[in-house]
Amino acid sequence: MESQVKKKINTKDPAPLGRVNRGGRPNVPHKRRSSVSVMCTLIEKKIIEANAKRVGMNPSVFLRNLGLNTRIEVRVKTLPKSVLEMRGTLNHIAANLNQIAKRRNRGDDLNAMERALLDQDVRSLRGLVKNINAYVS
Repeated sequence: MESQVKKKINTKDPAPLGRVNRGGRPNVPHKRRSSVSVMCTLIEKKIIEANAKRVGMNPSVFLRNLGLNTRIEVRVKTLPKSVLEMRGTLNHIAANLNQIAKRRNRGDDLNAMERALLDQDVRSLRGLVKNINAYVS
């Protein structure tokens, strides 16, 4: 006589029919396929890794979140049109005075007093341009 062997079925965790659990990482809807490389020193790399570890992320996720969520304020310096025109005019005048002074110094047509006055004018105009540049910077 043949004895029937009863198979014991585990009822705790039945696997769905037709599907085998292969394990591994689950599929994500939007897989990241592009990379951005960041050049840094070894010390900077260690600091980035330590900051990422402190908040419980890997460096890639940490830097991606910083890049996507951090806003950087950019201050755009704009000058009124009249100031820009004055700056250009002063540069033009200074260049002209410098050329006149050089020509006159070669020909020695001006006396010492006139040359000194021209040089003083050139220096004062250059000083004005430097002040304007310092105000802009």
